[in-house]
Amino acid sequence: MSALTFDKSELGNLEYSLQREMLATDRIGGYMSTTIVCCNTRRYHGLIVAPIDDSDRTYLLLSALDETIIQHDQTFNLALHRFNGAYEPKGHKYITDFEYTPTPTITYRVGGVILRKEMLWIHKRTQLMIRYTLVDAHSETRLRLRPFLAFRDKHALTHANLEADGHSYPAVNGVKCRLYASFPWLYLQTNKPEAEFVPAPDWYYNFEYLQDIARGYDGHEDLLTTGYFETELKKGESIIFSASLDEMGSTKTIEEMFEASIARRTHKIDFESCLEHSARQFLIRRPGNRTEVIAGYPWHGVIGRQTFVALPGITLWQNHKEDCLDALDTQVRAMRDGMFAGNFSAAEGADTPLWFFWTLQQLETQIGAAEVWNRYGEAMKQILESYKKGIAGRVILNDNGLVWASSEETPLTWMNSRIEGRAVTPRNGYQVEVNALWYNAVCYALRLAAENGDKKFVKAWEKLPEKTAASFNELFRLEDGYLADYVGAEGANAFIRPNMIIACGLPYKMVDEQTRIDVIRTVRQHLLTPKGLRTLSPRNPLYRGSQEGSPAERDFAGKNGSVWPWILAFYVRACFDIDGDAFLPQAQEIFENFNEDIQTYGIGSIGELYDADPPFAPRGAFSQAWSVAAVLDILHQIGLHKPAAEGKKPAKKPAAAKKPAAAKAAKAAKAAKADSKSEEKVPKAPARRAAAKKTAAKTK
Repeated sequence: MSALTFDKSELGNLEYSLQREMLATDRIGGYMSTTIVCCNTRRYHGLIVAPIDDSDRTYLLLSALDETIIQHDQTFNLALHRFNGAYEPKGHKYITDFEYTPTPTITYRVGGVILRKEMLWIHKRTQLMIRYTLVDAHSETRLRLRPFLAFRDKHALTHANLEADGHSYPAVNGVKCRLYASFPWLYLQTNKPEAEFVPAPDWYYNFEYLQDIARGYDGHEDLLTTGYFETELKKGESIIFSASLDEMGSTKTIEEMFEASIARRTHKIDFESCLEHSARQFLIRRPGNRTEVIAGYPWHGVIGRQTFVALPGITLWQNHKEDCLDALDTQVRAMRDGMFAGNFSAAEGADTPLWFFWTLQQLETQIGAAEVWNRYGEAMKQILESYKKGIAGRVILNDNGLVWASSEETPLTWMNSRIEGRAVTPRNGYQVEVNALWYNAVCYALRLAAENGDKKFVKAWEKLPEKTAASFNELFRLEDGYLADYVGAEGANAFIRPNMIIACGLPYKMVDEQTRIDVIRTVRQHLLTPKGLRTLSPRNPLYRGSQEGSPAERDFAGKNGSVWPWILAFYVRACFDIDGDAFLPQAQEIFENFNEDIQTYGIGSIGELYDADPPFAPRGAFSQAWSVAAVLDILHQIGLHKPAAEGKKPAKKPAAAKKPAAAKAAKAAKAAKADSKSEEKVPKAPARRAAAKKTAAKTK
């Protein structure tokens, strides 16, 4: 792929073009998003979607801007909307091509008229600029621009009402609008004084959003237009439209800002450059010196677990360690009573604070172990102490060294979907990834403490890893060779899920090499797809292969089959640990499997999840931080092993984990048996079940 371009035949096919969505962000929490033919198919699509205050809420202000060419008293509307089951107008028939780089650009042809449209979001400002250039025309040509306003929360829909203010008020080279007094002014301006704004307030009814309807939600709303700009354009002439929360003072300012901003745009010319550009879009700077990670566009906000998992891929492997440090410092500053705040707390996600340690392990490769301990050692110790004391009655460190996480109200792992208030995948008890992360965190903290002379911490914690590993191997190792997904009050749950691969892909591991080989084999047989790992084996009767249907059906499938890319990075790490450089060709193939995705859903990015059955259709948010991070992490792993395979000096790897304290326990564990059975079931495992019940009783 040399560039992200689409031609007339692709753009004119709405079944094709409406499935491809573009995104531009301002790096402070706002974005522009629509399809490549500028037809909004989601309530989240809009030209200005941004925070308007210090809260984390985001609002859709400017939904669309309709362009109309006027020639010989005939009008040609270039817009594309869907009303009441039909498209009107049908401006997509005039589009000849779309180009993504350096900024989304659409070219229209109406008879002898060729009009180019360049859409530019300004970084670090809530401002959209669109430059229209009349490339060719043989008669007098006029351009009309009609904005459609929403002024609503991005998750909501708006409808015609008497409270909305349909008036436009004078501003420099344009007008300012504000539908409701609680909102800031939106300034609509051009760089051309001759462009007249004609007041013509009116509601347009029943805009239809197909993606919302397909996902089982209401997909109809009304939008208000307060009028339109109109001006004559001569061949070769341009006009710049600006929509902003700040008034632009002059024509020259608008032009200079557009030229300076577009000159700084990177060119997304291949797979890697698209991924790197996408990675930067997730990092946002908030008021109060906060650096945060948007989990996914267009509807997700900041999610603690996904922040820590994504940070290395979207920052460190792009040589942006300062962004990683700023994001980590933001969360450390917000700690209270030894724990992160909000959804970064273990009270919301039992594993979330433990991912913090994994992020630090990756950060160590760039700033060194001493600096990690100097900056974050106290936070690490406080977090571990919080687990030891217990967190909100939900997360408890038991005498066997394992973390028990249980809540009837809030699912505490990443498999946290709920239907009618009940967990889709109940996993109360000892979860495999939570305890793998716990062991990894304690071992890592012990190494740094020992290297930096913290004898008190080492003395207090040094005996725990061996106990944790022994208990883990006793409870989680199954007769079929793989690991239980969790161990609850009723014993070990043997559903084949991807969480066990995390126990094999972390720097510190509790399981021996043969167990890891068996886990990898099981994952390959049941869960591995070209787009990631399934959340459940197809042989399980609960398995769902498609992510279509009602919200409840999609929530159920999401954690009972659907494919997630983020966890694939840990599969690759686990395979490299076992096979070394011999795994390089497979890793490269896994990476290349995503090449086509940057042209098929979220343009230039990787989506949230996929159907579990072929052809693995993309679903969910069209640009997801930990999905992009996973693919970049796989590329990073390839980079670490490729030089060695070619006989060159490899790049610096994370510090190798020392021999696990539980080596004796691992050696004593039974060797894994043959392939998993054709139909999943929870094994009897009476000894393990009895042990689990005993532990559960103590927990209660």
